[in-house]
Amino acid sequence: MSLIAETPEPPYYAVIFSSLKGDDSAGYAEMAQRMMELAARQPGFLGAESAREEIGITVSYWRDLESIRRWKAHAEHREAQRMGRDKWYSSYRTRIALVEKDYGK
Repeated sequence: MSLIAETPEPPYYAVIFSSLKGDDSAGYAEMAQRMMELAARQPGFLGAESAREEIGITVSYWRDLESIRRWKAHAEHREAQRMGRDKWYSSYRTRIALVEKDYGK
């Protein structure tokens, strides 16, 4: 996967997940990798970008809102969400945005 996602012509959706990790990170890296691999196989998934320094930001791109809903409800993803809330994140925020323009080099 490229560091910068190759997305189609808009419109499409971006799910922006921002997080601050807590003190317990056991198992986090493995779960994050598994979720990225699993998301990439979901219908409607277009790509993702992720960075972590003080704050972690992952942006995943989706064809439509229904694809996002299905991913949110996926059983393995739901377990990762639960572990994030209970174990890994001291704070997090999810935002969903419609991408209307996309340009670059």
